[in-house]
Amino acid sequence: MALTGLSPEAAAQGLRLGQALAEARALFPGLEVMEEDAAADTALLNRLADWCDRYTPLVACDRPDALLLDITGCAHLFGGEEALLSRVLDDVGRFGFTVKGAIADSAALSSAMVRFGSGGVILPGEGRRALAPLPVAALRLEAPVVKALTKLGFRQIGDLLDAPRAPLVRRFGQGFMLRLDQALGLQGEPISPRRTIAPVWAEKRLLTPIDTVEAILSLVGPLAETFLSQLEARGTGGRLFELALFRVDGTVLRVSAGSSTPLRAPARILALFSARLTNHQTVLDAGFGFEIVRLNVLHDGPFQAMQGALGQAEGEDMSLSAFLDSIAARFGDHFLMTSTYRQSHVPERAVESVPAAHALFSAPPARIPPVFTRPNRRPIRLLDPPELVEAFAAEVPDGPPAAFRWRRLRHQVRHAEGPERIAPEWWRDGQGAATRDYFRVEDEEGYRFWIFRDGFYDAAQLPRWYMHGLFA
Repeated sequence: MALTGLSPEAAAQGLRLGQALAEARALFPGLEVMEEDAAADTALLNRLADWCDRYTPLVACDRPDALLLDITGCAHLFGGEEALLSRVLDDVGRFGFTVKGAIADSAALSSAMVRFGSGGVILPGEGRRALAPLPVAALRLEAPVVKALTKLGFRQIGDLLDAPRAPLVRRFGQGFMLRLDQALGLQGEPISPRRTIAPVWAEKRLLTPIDTVEAILSLVGPLAETFLSQLEARGTGGRLFELALFRVDGTVLRVSAGSSTPLRAPARILALFSARLTNHQTVLDAGFGFEIVRLNVLHDGPFQAMQGALGQAEGEDMSLSAFLDSIAARFGDHFLMTSTYRQSHVPERAVESVPAAHALFSAPPARIPPVFTRPNRRPIRLLDPPELVEAFAAEVPDGPPAAFRWRRLRHQVRHAEGPERIAPEWWRDGQGAATRDYFRVEDEEGYRFWIFRDGFYDAAQLPRWYMHGLFA
């Protein structure tokens, strides 16, 4: 067992990361240790990342112990970079954490200054000076590369800055030089934010925290009014909205609500969240109150302005759309379902059930399978999954059975149509999937069934027969 983390007091006593626990306890018998919990550390880092969303929506995790915030265009809202960094460190420090931060032109330089330097704000053009005294491990190189560089005498990054590049690239590869250029800001390094960036959003920062649903809903309408002009400029309306509630203790609660059609009307947006927040399934733990309320438009779509009927209020949507949105917000998206086509010739995959609020007003499929436009080609009811039947005296190689037993009843076939051969979708089912031969059969009592043979007759194994559907 080895040390994976140290308090400042432990580090001041000379303990180091990676040191064996037995050795550390031999030096300090009263050493207090806790077993590492990687899952809990990740969960804590994610919670801190959610909390930092108040500073910028571009927050990424730099595991195992750091966060990357892209504050481009945000610093002036907090009084500049120095003030923003000081505020972030003070706010996180109030949670009881020992924290260090740095602001620089590149993420790699910030990471190096936080983990191996003193942090702070690195002004443009001072990257080389700040990197020079840091160890080569600050470049986020692999341990064997760091060890090899140390043996060659390159102990600090400053030793590498003016060294000839060609021999280093031949010895350590292009990846080594990429890390150096990223730290110097010569190569870009994108930050992958944890959450989807909302194209349109508005927020309200409160001097006095609020803790009731009524107070929250009183802010939704004005926030929706705030980004109405942005939606109009984009020519879109919101399809998926998110209400982010920043609690005083750092917890962020998120409540989402979707619409079947693109919305702009603040009253309709307020109605969605009113139904969602008053739903008994939505538990809103306000704690000591919410200090920031943000309304995001996560997904938008083209908005078609329509002239309503006489007496219809401006912005009022169609009654069916409003009904679906209300049901989805109160009981969930999957409370009302509808069927839609999929591009597949396998019968059970050609149609799927989707939430009505998502599919009813969406674009129709590019091409409806021809079998659905021809009468009597598909049964009204499909069995999911198909049920095994026992076939008797089937014609070999491609004929229907003379009789079959299904659900303990024997049916004598009087008429049959087929076969309709459907090949497997090898890209989904694999190369070994069997070909199906479908038959429409009618028994002596006039009942009509849709059965299929799974595979072909061969000497190795007899194919199986299945009941897949029932005609009217």
